Amino acid sequence: MADTVFIGGGAGFAGDRTDAAGPVVDALAACDGPRFLMFETLAERTLALAQLERRRDPARGYNPALERFIAPILARCLAAKIRIVGNFGAANPQAAARRIADVARQLGLKPPRIAYIDGDDLSGMLTPAELTARETGGSLLAGTPDIIAANLYLGAEPIVQALDQGAEIVVTGRVADSALALAPLMHVFRWQTGDWDRLAAGTLCGHLLECGAQITGGYFADPGHKDVPDLANVGYPIAEIDAAGTIVIGKPAGTGGRVDRQTVVEQILYEIHDPAAYLAPDVVLDLTAVTVAEIGRDRVRVAGARGRPAPETLKATVCVDGGVLGEAEISYAGANAAARARLAADIVLARMRQRAPELAIRVDAIGAVSILGTSGTVPDTGASGSRDIRLRFAAQSAVPGAVDILLDEVEALYCAGPAGGAGVRRHTRPRLASASCLIERRFARPRAIMLEEGA
Repeated sequence: MADTVFIGGGAGFAGDRTDAAGPVVDALAACDGPRFLMFETLAERTLALAQLERRRDPARGYNPALERFIAPILARCLAAKIRIVGNFGAANPQAAARRIADVARQLGLKPPRIAYIDGDDLSGMLTPAELTARETGGSLLAGTPDIIAANLYLGAEPIVQALDQGAEIVVTGRVADSALALAPLMHVFRWQTGDWDRLAAGTLCGHLLECGAQITGGYFADPGHKDVPDLANVGYPIAEIDAAGTIVIGKPAGTGGRVDRQTVVEQILYEIHDPAAYLAPDVVLDLTAVTVAEIGRDRVRVAGARGRPAPETLKATVCVDGGVLGEAEISYAGANAAARARLAADIVLARMRQRAPELAIRVDAIGAVSILGTSGTVPDTGASGSRDIRLRFAAQSAVPGAVDILLDEVEALYCAGPAGGAGVRRHTRPRLASASCLIERRFARPRAIMLEEGA
């Protein structure tokens, strides 16, 4: 059995940099031991959008950046025996696996052994009423809106099965982010269910890697308070993990960013509601005894994770139709621009109170008040003294026609005044809303399926 496993973070979300994994792969290739490259690209909204895409085209529904993530590093990973684990399968892991096989053929590579994970999609297994009864922390589903997607957060076990079968690439849909790192560790070290402290350590490792450059200085950076060198070339993280579950976090040599106690602690605390009970499908992680120590430049050791038996239920995210969001913008520039912009906002709000009084409208003065404003009020554009104001109007509704009225009113400002309005842009797009449910484990039926060569 190997002494150390090396896991590199190739991406932290669906829209991450597609060239970030290159330096990580180069660094992993020089390591002595089992090596894995982890792509975490699946948020709740990302999955729902993928489900919509699959409805439109059954051959789609995976991460649209899949080829851009994979193609630049696939040959090097296969040559160096770096195995890839990623949730870029989104709503269609099988199609994503086939696309990777296509990429390998196009690159003239020997067909890799690819597995995909099935079983997270709850479609047809529970009725809207049954999902509503299992909703936690809200009542979004009570109105029985159109359910777009319902997906369980699977654990590490099906990924372990795929790796045990010799998969060089494992494509998943909705799994817990932490499972992408825990599974390789269970595969190599043969950690078993019931070894709660080690499963907790592997879960913590996944939590540290899941956001990519967030732990190496990216989201951490705040100039003058938390300075990060060469952030334009920030290196993505690499974890070294031993059989006892001790983790060392670093990054590729020669890359920008920083790895120190501050960056690591900030990532440990990210999205943690209860440090003593971080719930994951594989284990309940207790962080209260974790120690974080700098052991060298850009090298931090993390140890002391403790675990308790896994929860009896699994989380599921249920995405529903949230209506449409309409946005329209118009600019005012030059002398008295702020006053003209404020008058324009007053006009639109007054007319909307007459034409669609039920519609909640937000107005932002971009460059003056575009973040901290309050819906339904006109921002104090004069406070900035700006001679260049861009107004943004936005509204959300289940009735597209109501939103169109707002966009029409903004466009009408061209001639209906005030003076000097220009550059109107308008568009609508579907909105999604999501609810969390707790689902009994009997509804989880995960499978690791090997993609046949030539499929």
